Amino acid sequence: MKDSVLERPIYLDYQATTPTDPRVVDAMLPYLREKFGNPHSIQHTYGREAEAAVETARAQVAELLGADEREIIFTSGATESNNLAIKGVAAFQKGRRDHIVTAVTEHKCVLESCRRLEGEGWRVTYLPVGQDGLVDPAVVEAAVDDTTALVSIMAVNNEIGTIQPVDRIGEICRARGASFHSDAAQAVGKIPFDLSATKIDLLSLSGHKVYAPMGIGALFVRRRPRARLLPLFDGGGQERGLRPGTLAPHLCVGLGTACAIAKAEMDTENQRLAALSDRLRGRLEAGLDRFWINGSRDHRFVGNLNVSFQDIDAEELVRAIPGVALSTGSACTSASVEPSYVLQALGLGDDRARSGVRIGLGRFTTEAEIDQAAAEIIAAVTALRAASTAAQ
Repeated sequence: MKDSVLERPIYLDYQATTPTDPRVVDAMLPYLREKFGNPHSIQHTYGREAEAAVETARAQVAELLGADEREIIFTSGATESNNLAIKGVAAFQKGRRDHIVTAVTEHKCVLESCRRLEGEGWRVTYLPVGQDGLVDPAVVEAAVDDTTALVSIMAVNNEIGTIQPVDRIGEICRARGASFHSDAAQAVGKIPFDLSATKIDLLSLSGHKVYAPMGIGALFVRRRPRARLLPLFDGGGQERGLRPGTLAPHLCVGLGTACAIAKAEMDTENQRLAALSDRLRGRLEAGLDRFWINGSRDHRFVGNLNVSFQDIDAEELVRAIPGVALSTGSACTSASVEPSYVLQALGLGDDRARSGVRIGLGRFTTEAEIDQAAAEIIAAVTALRAASTAAQ
């Protein structure tokens, strides 16, 4: 991950975005050059070959998820998918059910969608999480009733990597006749799914979290039992009438190729990432004291390490290590100077929430980069603590 002219920082922000895999780029290029047809203009060769590529990509996404290819709707990304799922179900259920259940640690686009619906008269229950970031299925069961239209709980948290018990939550929702949606942007390609067996009705994913480009994503919409929702906007009826507009074949191909690679390499990649994560944690423990791992240690994606350092402001720490690219939280909220709402939801105080740093490991992270990053983090934390003590 080095530029040939200027050395780039070590990239450890894989939850914010992933670099597009070169194999994905190679698969996309023909559909930006000679195979540039409109996939909805199938009267001629250009359109038919573009349509065929889109449908191949749809099948690749479905195979990764254990779904039927007819259940995959292409979108611009997880934010659009989340909006379509939540607001689309609400639109269909209007006058039938009036209650939505979600969690306080959801991505901003889920929380803001729910708040928008609250302004339109919907009742929304925001469930708490434990100190490990997990939603208790018993709390979900107590919240869901016969008026609940939708439950939306993310599969893997974008800040702390917590893996939620979506299988159990899906069973609770199915028993009550409520639709279950999961924002799986941080989960697809990282943990296995079999949507033919799991009772998830709607699932969102984003290409740029799985080594495909930005600007492409998908929404899984179950066919049996059918997940009922209405489109957010009108057009030519593409994507089974749920997401009108001309598809971009090169982006669809990119997402499909990325999903095929993830399916083939997920197990070995997760083993590699687990070893790198252990290596990083071991070096931090050897070089520093007074720090904590935020979120569950047992139920988390291995490529996520969210750490709080006592007596350290996370923003200052990030600025002190320009040679390492990491973040203080979600990419959608990183401009905020407020403590992370996700870390606060764990019951952590403001000081610990303000000191939280998200370290994201991924496909192109190397052992040498882990060692260098650990050394720079240790040096920066040590220097910042010394400066703080001297100023007192």
